[in-house]
Amino acid sequence: MNWGITAAVQLLRAGQRISTRKWHFLSLFVILFSGSVLALAELDLLPEPIRVSVAPAIALATSQAATATASMPSARTEEPVKIAIPAINLTATIANPGTTDAEVLDQALLKGAVRYPTSALLGATGNVVLFGHSSYLPVVGNQAYKTFDGIQKLVAGDVITVYAADTAYTYRVRGVAKESAASDAGIDLAVAGRELTLATCNSFGAKTDRFIVTADFVESHSISI
Repeated sequence: MNWGITAAVQLLRAGQRISTRKWHFLSLFVILFSGSVLALAELDLLPEPIRVSVAPAIALATSQAATATASMPSARTEEPVKIAIPAINLTATIANPGTTDAEVLDQALLKGAVRYPTSALLGATGNVVLFGHSSYLPVVGNQAYKTFDGIQKLVAGDVITVYAADTAYTYRVRGVAKESAASDAGIDLAVAGRELTLATCNSFGAKTDRFIVTADFVESHSISI
């Protein structure tokens, strides 16, 4: 056992000597390095420090972001208040009921066109669905029964303008279809783009068929109406 203890003691002493020499060497290195730096500084031989300014880049990025924000139109959705279709000399006011109750919608139809409450607003992605009466009787007591007279005569390319309070939204007719009033085919509200659909019955009272006009959004611009 004595030889083991002796070996351990010798190893500890050797480690202490190495540690002492290491600190002596480090101290000597620091002294020599500091002296060299001072000497080079005195002779003006030290390299100039590299200065990097990031402020201009940050300012540029901020300016570009502000410009992009300023030029990006704000998302705006509006209720339609009027529709005009020059090709068939049609103009009508549009009501926007807050309920899908049939009685409320029927009352609104007695004054003009109606936007179906769960359809899209102007300016939003989706399908803006407008519907109205049509009648080809020679005499009607309420002209609202003729609100959408003639929409079946529209052809692809005809222009439809729907107005909000101070904005005009232009659509171009894509197609016209005639469907049976008994059909359970619905109008798709969840479309990927911005569309307009006009719907009416071909004869007030009989309601044997209905006409569906589909149109695609073209552009919008500010206007006073």
